[in-house]
Amino acid sequence: MDYDCIVIGGGHAGIEASLAAARLGLSTLLLTQNPDQIGALSCNPAIGGLSKGNLVREVDALGGEMARLIDASMIQYRVLNRSRGPAVQAPRAQADKMAYQAAARAAVEAQKGLAVFMDEAVDLLVEGSGASARAAGVATRRGHEISARAVILAAGTFMEGRIFIGERELREGRLGEGAAEGLGAALRRRGFPMGRLKTGTPARLAGDTIDYSKMERQDGEEPAPFSFFSEGVGGRPAVPCWITYTNARTHEIIRANIRRSALFGGRIVGAGARYCPSIEDKVTRFPERDRHHLFIEPEGLYTNEAYMNGASSSLPEDVQREFIRSVSGLEEARVVRPAYAVEYDFLDPLDLYPSLESKRLPSFFAAGQTNGSSGYEEAAAQGLIAGINAAMKLLGRGSFALGRAEAYIGVLVDDLTTLGTKEPYRMFTSRAERRLMLRHDTCDTRLCPKAREIGLLRDERWERFSRKAEALEEIRELLARRKCAAVAPHAPPGGGAASAGAAGIGAGEKASALAGARAPSFGGPPAGESATAAASAGAEALLSHAGESLERCLADTRIALADVLPFAPELGAYPAEWLERVRLDIRYAGYIEKEKRAAAKAARMDAIRLDPGLDYGALTGLSCEAREKLKAVRPLTVGQAARVPGVRQGDIALLMVLAARR
Repeated sequence: MDYDCIVIGGGHAGIEASLAAARLGLSTLLLTQNPDQIGALSCNPAIGGLSKGNLVREVDALGGEMARLIDASMIQYRVLNRSRGPAVQAPRAQADKMAYQAAARAAVEAQKGLAVFMDEAVDLLVEGSGASARAAGVATRRGHEISARAVILAAGTFMEGRIFIGERELREGRLGEGAAEGLGAALRRRGFPMGRLKTGTPARLAGDTIDYSKMERQDGEEPAPFSFFSEGVGGRPAVPCWITYTNARTHEIIRANIRRSALFGGRIVGAGARYCPSIEDKVTRFPERDRHHLFIEPEGLYTNEAYMNGASSSLPEDVQREFIRSVSGLEEARVVRPAYAVEYDFLDPLDLYPSLESKRLPSFFAAGQTNGSSGYEEAAAQGLIAGINAAMKLLGRGSFALGRAEAYIGVLVDDLTTLGTKEPYRMFTSRAERRLMLRHDTCDTRLCPKAREIGLLRDERWERFSRKAEALEEIRELLARRKCAAVAPHAPPGGGAASAGAAGIGAGEKASALAGARAPSFGGPPAGESATAAASAGAEALLSHAGESLERCLADTRIALADVLPFAPELGAYPAEWLERVRLDIRYAGYIEKEKRAAAKAARMDAIRLDPGLDYGALTGLSCEAREKLKAVRPLTVGQAARVPGVRQGDIALLMVLAARR
């Protein structure tokens, strides 16, 4: 046996899969067409975003690498949805593409037990036949047969990839890089259910030909690390992004040439991403819109190339140049790399168990865009799960899966393996029923203990997490013990001034302290009249909580963390983000408890196991639709069966009876 595990592909799924397998003790080979492209950001030069930032932090808490890579390469940082509730907020960072890539390759090459080999897989090696068959390695383009006890496929958009630029079609998986040909056809021959999907990317422009003075500047925030284990990201450079808009002329050019688009010309058969439409799609589907946002984002510090977010296209290059130059600020823009669409083979994820192991070929796993997903973050999350489960299988341990109430990763994997997908799957906060329990700031509490149990959290990281967990508990205990002795700023005549609590300040001093203590780092408004007014409102709100614990005070949405700081100055010893974490836990405790009860009910259904070999076609008590759907999914639990579209309550009742008999 050459290796314990072979990972095909050096993208974001392949990186996490190979690192996880190696860190769990497997001798691992990362097989890639080009080691120089390990960790390439093929499309958007950014990591994170709504729900995607949660995925990155979950990968980090489970011992993955993506968060540390973006911490080492970010050039702008923002928390999206700050004006909305904490359940839908998430971090996003622009990346220096080459710095990210270099950090990814360095992490892979530094990992003990992980080797990199430049070649291309064209077929699987299979040992045994029939029910005893299993994946046993790969055959490569250059004639090598490399054996392994497990194989993870993470080929991204390269498997039988085709690039479309207007009438031109190229056999490539990324512009300038050849497709991985042969493997998709080999999987079809072996009976795997395969399909075609399509995605795209916009043009890259020469930054020195862009007139930024005609655009809206978008600066980032004070950078903060994605990784719970980073020492910080201080000193990272910060660069702006820019916003401009299409116009009537832009739309006129696109409509006049729409049949020259490969997408509208009928040459692309794969389904595209509904939630990330091309500029042709936008103009066609929304004719009432007179303009669309375009985000001009830097590709990195090493280059002046700019990414034209919001304008992916498969129009010919001459049309691309024309419509780009119709946009304000881009009148003289020079295209460095054209936009293109890419169509590729994917494996139907209904053919996978929640462990991401194939149902038809044991020891064969798949992750990332190969499974029909879209996005770096979704790919990394699946790669980590596949790498963990390949190791668990070979080490004789039970498979690892996360529930929908435990992590966005659990939602992602369950959606793919239970519902399947007919288009590139993208994670949204709306897909998570228990999203208030899945905030990005709680990922370490939810998942670090699991990572430790698996063996992916090293001692120093575990100690760091343990110290934080103890500190959070200390903060909660302090808030529960300390009382608020708030008094009115203007005591009635003869009433005197009562004590302002354990902090030992009087009424006038308290009002001043409250106004002065409200710092932006604790989520308060900016300094000035609004800060003074808000502090006054907080002080008034405290009057109704006199004698109550500070914990009860913070449950009142009118009271900010800074309002109670004078009553517990010891809180100043803790990092602001930890204090904010506790404040949110307190404020949403009732909702979280309600979600926990609902999650516990769903968990009971997921604890009822079904026979994986159950013949649903022979169960006449099931509805016809349920028989068809359950036969395709082959759920492992009653809970998973209940999430299959078309399965009714009566069908679930029958399955519960069968499970009880078993």
